[in-house]
Amino acid sequence: MAEAAPQFDDKMARRNALFLAMAQGCASFVGFTNISFGGLVGQTLSSDKLLATLSITTMMLGTFLATLPLGMIMQRYGRRAGFLLGAAAGMAGGLICMHAINIGNFWLFCLGTHFCGYFQSSASYYRFAAADIASPKFRPTAISWSLAGGLLAALAGPVILSRTDKLWLPFSASFFAVACSSALAFLLVTMVRIPRPASTGGAPQGRPLLEIIRQPRFMAALAAGAVSFGMMNLVMTSTPLAMAACNFTHDDATGTIRWHVLAMYLPSFFTGSLIARFGRQTMALLGMALLAGCGLVALSGVSLMQFSAALIALGLGWNFAYISATTMVTDCHTPEERGKTQAFNDLTVFGFVALTSYLAGRLMNSVGWEGVNLTVFPFVALAALLVIAMPFLRVRPVVA
Repeated sequence: MAEAAPQFDDKMARRNALFLAMAQGCASFVGFTNISFGGLVGQTLSSDKLLATLSITTMMLGTFLATLPLGMIMQRYGRRAGFLLGAAAGMAGGLICMHAINIGNFWLFCLGTHFCGYFQSSASYYRFAAADIASPKFRPTAISWSLAGGLLAALAGPVILSRTDKLWLPFSASFFAVACSSALAFLLVTMVRIPRPASTGGAPQGRPLLEIIRQPRFMAALAAGAVSFGMMNLVMTSTPLAMAACNFTHDDATGTIRWHVLAMYLPSFFTGSLIARFGRQTMALLGMALLAGCGLVALSGVSLMQFSAALIALGLGWNFAYISATTMVTDCHTPEERGKTQAFNDLTVFGFVALTSYLAGRLMNSVGWEGVNLTVFPFVALAALLVIAMPFLRVRPVVA
């Protein structure tokens, strides 16, 4: 049976990208707050300093665990259902974190950040949702626009956090702001209009998943996405702890993370155009080079300027590599296959991110800031080699 022609509507795709960008800003603020304060709250509430970043790990674990269920929900009931569930979890997570800080319960705080991870998981699908009804030509731009909303978190996040940092108990009001941001995202995603894939009446949903993931383009995209996000998360999570060890203030750390988030999302206004002009692989490799550059700058010293410059390179590298990888994933599946393909991709990516979150605190305590940055190089080199080798790889037929 011939596959139905995909229905593209770039006008609606632009509208969706606008609302998804604003919702992405809300989700990025939630992540920004957890990254900026999670390790510091952990140091305050936990008696074991090795567990300082555990709350960030539980957030990433929530992102990982929710990825597949949310993908299945969106495939069956539509994008909006999964987005609403995720935003509701973010509201609950922010309130739980606030209460945990007020009563001094570290494990309850980790539970709250875990719920925030569910919100992060649903928000990770915003970029795919922006591409659903976009034409192939507009698709990279739609993806990059949807991620550009993170710029709102970079601009407004530090201001909000500085106003709420010590409003009640330290950090308590900041996590109330997390709940409010999630509530705003809940309202914004109700404005998104994306039709569900046509029902196949119980027939198999496209090709088997194994056949899809064995495509060279998908393997390269998966490696680029996982490494860019995982290494970015490893260094970003470690930064507030490293800066505290160097006697910088909370405001210094928040400001550095702000520059990082700006670098993550500001290029999104033109990354799509760069990908359309220079190609997915070229921009993915440029992203990998910038991630390696972050490691080199971080290893050169521990002044405030060097922390900021390293985190800027880290954000730029993530933007170029992650958007390129996402675009490559959308090239690898049909509308009927998007649920399982995107879910598998993000399950792998956020599984790796959860692992790097867990390792961040332990690496900081065992090998320090220098060891954290040395860890980046082999992973970036491996992902870059896969992207370079992609045109030369061949896939054997799947044996039934």
